[in-house]
Amino acid sequence: MARSQEANEELTEVLNQLWRLDTNRLKPETDYIISLQGRAGYVAQGSNYARDRARAPLFTYVNEDKLKGIETYLHFINLLDNYESSTGVSEKVTSEELQENRLFIDSMMETDVMKCAHQYLVRKGQSPSDSGQFKRQLYDIWFRLYHRDRSGGEDSCGFEHVFVGETKYGQEIMGLHNWVQFYLQEKHDHIDYKGYKARDRKDTPDGDDHVLNLQFSWKGLVKPIGGCFIGVSPEFEVALFTIIFLMSTQKMTSVVVKVDEYVLELVVYRHGRSIGTSFPKLLSSNHKDL
Repeated sequence: MARSQEANEELTEVLNQLWRLDTNRLKPETDYIISLQGRAGYVAQGSNYARDRARAPLFTYVNEDKLKGIETYLHFINLLDNYESSTGVSEKVTSEELQENRLFIDSMMETDVMKCAHQYLVRKGQSPSDSGQFKRQLYDIWFRLYHRDRSGGEDSCGFEHVFVGETKYGQEIMGLHNWVQFYLQEKHDHIDYKGYKARDRKDTPDGDDHVLNLQFSWKGLVKPIGGCFIGVSPEFEVALFTIIFLMSTQKMTSVVVKVDEYVLELVVYRHGRSIGTSFPKLLSSNHKDL
């Protein structure tokens, strides 16, 4: 998959199919409300100072009853406290945590989103048709532990990096591209939202946008820019990035797709047979260039 600013037609088609099937996506202004506030400024490389252009949190309201009433979200939230955020510190996986991982994968496999992704990957010769074997493939891609920091033990996995977030040498935020984790960390005063990222000529993003580029601080460190889907289900993100991961053997894959009204660059880094990181970058929305 070569890097290209032209939307990849086949991937655009299958990802829009997933989008339409994502009935567990929360509705903006109804199930949750966000407050975008100011446009975030420039942060120098290695700096952990950012001017706060957002006095209030990003999330004004989230219907937690609805969130926890959906099985995939419930199992997803149970996984968020299973990881040691610092790279170089070995992860210890308990039997209870292994069971939680399996319950999350099982619950995703019950959704139309993941069934559709599985069927597509089988057609493309990238996944086994047997659902048990496909679950094992998902486990290896997202939950198999590996060394991110060479000095320590097995300290990371795709799920932890992308959805939970990590810190590197106490100097840099890595990953943390998930809106549910962002909301929960913000609710407990661990995250401070600094503002949205967009170029000068771009109109302000809307409160009903499902993809944003954000700036925030976490654990005393600043993430100058991080792409994030908002309101989408965990199974949608796992399905989407699994497809891109399996459809390429490159160390880094970057594809441009148009999902709903959003032109996105979807980036996936490979770490052996697992995901190193994956995230969306919003290029334009409603035909407005960023």
